[in-house]
Amino acid sequence: MSLTFTGRAAPVPPPPPRQRGARVRAGVRTLGELMITVGLVLLLFSAYEVWGKALIVSGHQKDLDAQLTQQWGTPSTTPAPTAAATTAPPVAQKPPANGSTIARLYVPRMGKHWVVVEGVKTSNLAYAPGHYPGTALPGQIGNFSVAGHRSPAIFWDLDKVAVDDVIVVETKDNWFVYVVTQNLIVAPTAVEVVAPFPGSPGKPPEDEMLTLTTCNPKWDNYQRMIVHAKLDKGKTLAHADGPPAGLGL
Repeated sequence: MSLTFTGRAAPVPPPPPRQRGARVRAGVRTLGELMITVGLVLLLFSAYEVWGKALIVSGHQKDLDAQLTQQWGTPSTTPAPTAAATTAPPVAQKPPANGSTIARLYVPRMGKHWVVVEGVKTSNLAYAPGHYPGTALPGQIGNFSVAGHRSPAIFWDLDKVAVDDVIVVETKDNWFVYVVTQNLIVAPTAVEVVAPFPGSPGKPPEDEMLTLTTCNPKWDNYQRMIVHAKLDKGKTLAHADGPPAGLGL
């Protein structure tokens, strides 16, 4: 008996339905496990963004606070300036060094406070609000302007600050109480918000103003949120007199 070869392999029969179903279930299970893993990674990343970075900022703020306390030494007993003194031209002062600590900033509406450093470079703003170089210092006629990241540890809830809220700035000699006049959204190019006369570049300053700036909306930066506040001269206190009521200090 002879065998004849045609040169073609015999067709492979398809797997039985039960085997095909097992393969599908295995693929679905693998995909499900992958999605769960990705979800956990995203959840951990989000937790780090919210709580991890907040803890890091808090740690650096404690260091900055200790640095500021040491820098100030024993608080002076300089009396609070009179109305006449606060309207007089400010005495020329040497500009703060980049990265140095200059004041404490309290926003009761947000339930937070920070040490403010000099400068608005990336390194300055990593762990603290930063003072725009060249703008007024606390209590001076002009515009004490401060930038901060829109992060949970810093200006995350700045949108909650409303007109007539108070913002307090603590310096070595005084407690300055500012009253909010505006909370608005502007384009990133609107640099006039930190002008000596906010909104009017080139116009001489008339009041002691405070401006806070941050990104808007949260998690993005195609706008800027701006809070303007004006000094309430009648509530300025000497540092030795203790903080204004309502700060819980």
